Amino acid sequence: MSGPSPRVFTASQAAGLTSRWLAEIGRAVHGKPEVIRRSVLCLLARGHLLLEDVPGVGKTTLAQALARTVHADFRRIQFTSDLLPGDLTGCSVPDRSTAGGAVSFRFQPGPLFGNLILADEINRASPKAQSALLEAMSEHTVSVDGTSHPLPDPFFVVATQNPKEHHGTFPLPESQLDRFLMRLSVGYPDRDDELRVLSRDPSVHVLPDLDAILDLDQLRGLQDAVEGIKVESSLLVYLLALVQATRDHEALALGASTRGALALRRAAQAAALVAGRDYCIPEDIRDLAVDVLAHRVSVEARTGSHPEAEVSRWIVSEIVDRVAIPL
Repeated sequence: MSGPSPRVFTASQAAGLTSRWLAEIGRAVHGKPEVIRRSVLCLLARGHLLLEDVPGVGKTTLAQALARTVHADFRRIQFTSDLLPGDLTGCSVPDRSTAGGAVSFRFQPGPLFGNLILADEINRASPKAQSALLEAMSEHTVSVDGTSHPLPDPFFVVATQNPKEHHGTFPLPESQLDRFLMRLSVGYPDRDDELRVLSRDPSVHVLPDLDAILDLDQLRGLQDAVEGIKVESSLLVYLLALVQATRDHEALALGASTRGALALRRAAQAAALVAGRDYCIPEDIRDLAVDVLAHRVSVEARTGSHPEAEVSRWIVSEIVDRVAIPL
């Protein structure tokens, strides 16, 4: 049975609501307004978000703040080396309640059956467990014993991971990285924000006090409004030029896919909506290109001690600076 129809938003109404949403998340995550904004854009664009950084900089706090400010079913899954696919998807269990005492089986849903999923330290799980998440992220279904089960709508995964150079981690395969609309780094806070965190009473936790700014109908309405944002043909040509440049770059063995181009368009549409516009401008595409495309490319050859993720961001950033913005 379907729920009530999503609310219809104008661009100005959407901007006002998302402004309140961003401010509420900012109560828990200090000094990172741009990371917060891009995380919200990812959710509005019906994408999934990968937060990659060293431990202790607020990745999990940001994911929990996103979840607590939306009145939705939130599930947190701690990924570990012994996690099994069935621990995510669920499994068939015996059901002896049928007439005559005959044994049948019923599906017991796993923790993936929520609206907002926090996959904490995703790269600590084995590739087999990581692959169980792939169908859910791409198809919004899970398959158990030959039967496909639809996941709730909306379905949004926020995954956190430590840099793959850390001990006890498994790199995510390219096919799974491509399912994340953005990969963001939280980074260390600046001095004043970190001092404010240190000055706060450690017994006071802000997360439980966050207000739910949106319900599911409002979130669906905002997501529908994103799809209605106009993107002129000249901007699509510009976007494609950026993507094509990743495929032609001599330092890249693998450029961005068509899925990456579609992801950049959706992210740009979400940025326009949050800004209160019903149309995209070149800066919407330019400002998000690195976060959307850099994790979808593969570096040809790497020298020095810089991680590949950092090198790919440098290369895509250079491409963004080089490709001309349409007038």
